[in-house]
Amino acid sequence: MHRIAILGRPNVGKSTLFNRLVGRKLAIVDDTPGVTRDRKEAEATIGGVPVLLADTAGLEEAPPDTIPGRMRASSEAALRASDLVLFVVDARAGITPADRAFAAWLRRAGLPVVLIANKAEGRLGAQAAMEAYELGLGDPLPVSAEHGDGLGGLHDEIRDRLTAGGREPKEAERPLRLAIIGRPNAGKSTLVNTLLGEERMITGPEPGLTRDAVAMEFRDAEGPVRLVDTAGMRRKARISHRLEQMSVAASLASLKEAEIVVLVVDALLGMDEQDLRIARLAEREGRALVIAFNKWDAVEDRAAARRGLEDVLTASLAQSKGVSVVPLSAATGRGVEKLMPAVREAHALWNRRVPTGELNRWFEAMKERHPPPLVEGKRIKLRYATMPKARPPTIAVFGTRAEMLPEDYRRYLVNSFRESFAMPGVPIRLNLRGTDNPYAEEE
Repeated sequence: MHRIAILGRPNVGKSTLFNRLVGRKLAIVDDTPGVTRDRKEAEATIGGVPVLLADTAGLEEAPPDTIPGRMRASSEAALRASDLVLFVVDARAGITPADRAFAAWLRRAGLPVVLIANKAEGRLGAQAAMEAYELGLGDPLPVSAEHGDGLGGLHDEIRDRLTAGGREPKEAERPLRLAIIGRPNAGKSTLVNTLLGEERMITGPEPGLTRDAVAMEFRDAEGPVRLVDTAGMRRKARISHRLEQMSVAASLASLKEAEIVVLVVDALLGMDEQDLRIARLAEREGRALVIAFNKWDAVEDRAAARRGLEDVLTASLAQSKGVSVVPLSAATGRGVEKLMPAVREAHALWNRRVPTGELNRWFEAMKERHPPPLVEGKRIKLRYATMPKARPPTIAVFGTRAEMLPEDYRRYLVNSFRESFAMPGVPIRLNLRGTDNPYAEEE
């Protein structure tokens, strides 16, 4: 089993992250620095890979005979025994001298490190996380352990690091991880039974029959699929029972474990705010989305139903423009054969990388068509773009004052990238990295 250590200076949110990754509250969390004094370990499954996770005491500069000194010795021991280190910094507080010292120590140790910028809520938080590039430990992953944001990307990164080097099955034989999510009684369990060709899930008219996130595997025409049928998600105001609160937590966890999310929508009711909330959650976690428009056989005015869905998607789900919609009937099986091809197509786009040369030809054309605007009377000089990762497609743009680029120009770049490279329905990330030298482009 792979060992992972969570390290960082005190009070950056290591224990909160530990609890999130383990899926239950094992480490004590408090605003007082240094609450965690002993190493806590727990088994967890991250990105489909079983791991032993160690939450360590904060790294402290202190003599070894003091409590902080012994805590640091314990943390160093955890580091040496680990296959992967999660180094946590606080995006809100910025990079401190202690962070820089420990980053240098980690680089000298030569172990694989994932750099996590915690407390990065919202777009401003994600932008603040970019400051951590200076530590020289690669791309920082912006997350909010407290709110659960960005954990899907962290699951992917951990899995990719641990399975590199051929220790795990080849990509072709690695199961596609699929979450089936939706409101209670939208027909999720019936859809699972139809996909599997057997009665694996209890179904019935009562909402909330499925209590657990149930994992199972099957094969489609292209290979293995790991399916998680989740307990129905409802608005918090309607969650009265402790059991159902746990079900919603399991649904959120399965969404983070998944690569593709199938959102089951009742075609007779149409898409409501709860469905949109689930779709936005999938997008926020960087998951590709496919909508299963269920109970299609019972819809009388199909043109009106399609129009209604398209209107809602256009108005409220701009980030996943062009999302694939598959009308089907889970109960009769009609149209279900079109679901997995749509899922596989979304998965291929979600994994797609654009070569740097091709990307920069597009980037130059976009700048020529609409040059970046002046901000506070100063010119923003965008130099070049790269695509550091897929899953989801992520563009990094470098230039002087790039981080000051207005929101409408960011949207312009993302939308034109989606259209130019034919990537409908998948979330696209845009990271902006300014140059440190204030004289680099002064004219």
